[in-house]
Amino acid sequence: MNPILLAVLVAAALAVIAGVILAVASIVFAVPKDEKADALRECLPGANCGACGYSGCDGYAAAMASGEAKVGLCSPGGEEVAKATGALLGVEASAVKKAAHVRCSGCDQMAEKSLVYQGVPSCAAAAKFFGGDKACAYGCLGYGDCVSVCQYDALRIENGIAVVDRDKCTGCGMCAAKCPKALIAVSEVKTAAIVSCRSHDKGAVARKACKAACIGCMKCQKVCESDAIHVTNFLAEVDPEKCTACGKCVEACPQHCIEML
Repeated sequence: MNPILLAVLVAAALAVIAGVILAVASIVFAVPKDEKADALRECLPGANCGACGYSGCDGYAAAMASGEAKVGLCSPGGEEVAKATGALLGVEASAVKKAAHVRCSGCDQMAEKSLVYQGVPSCAAAAKFFGGDKACAYGCLGYGDCVSVCQYDALRIENGIAVVDRDKCTGCGMCAAKCPKALIAVSEVKTAAIVSCRSHDKGAVARKACKAACIGCMKCQKVCESDAIHVTNFLAEVDPEKCTACGKCVEACPQHCIEML
């Protein structure tokens, strides 16, 4: 027999055998599909933002199918997705509205500059250059890295800091992941106090760098009757679950860095 023809036949036979083995293996070792999870996944927008608290849309769909996660956690999908997934699971559901907030009040009028930055107009780049051009090492640099990733036109730079339009914000969390200073928090939309500062410097140092910095004076903590606000490491923090939105901490703050959202 012609050696070339023999080689072709041998190769063809090996290919057929390998194909059969792979076909059998795919059947034997196949992972059973969860049809409910697949149906739920089809309802989700595919943003894979993680705002629901799970590893993307696949993870959230699987968690809902198993009963681990409640319906309505998909912020980008909103009410439409909440109703669609609720219908598949046979439960009534409404969307949990979330939105971002920039925890910094250090605008151009309040924050001091420590140097002149002339590099790439990016917060991530500026932060690597001695922490940025602001005297406060914790403050918003205002170069708009968060704005560049927002798909909903919910962010803008105003007076040197990022500002969120909470009516447009879906709470996807893309801006929070992008901020090199970790200044952006995503939380459930509810009336509660929030401290718009992340400085852990001592009072005198913080106030010298920014007129709107939290100085850890504890006046807010002293007037809070619901034990919702505490000062730790020179910075006040609010527990939204305990906050009753009485507004006393806002009135007591001498720096005006506590807001009622």
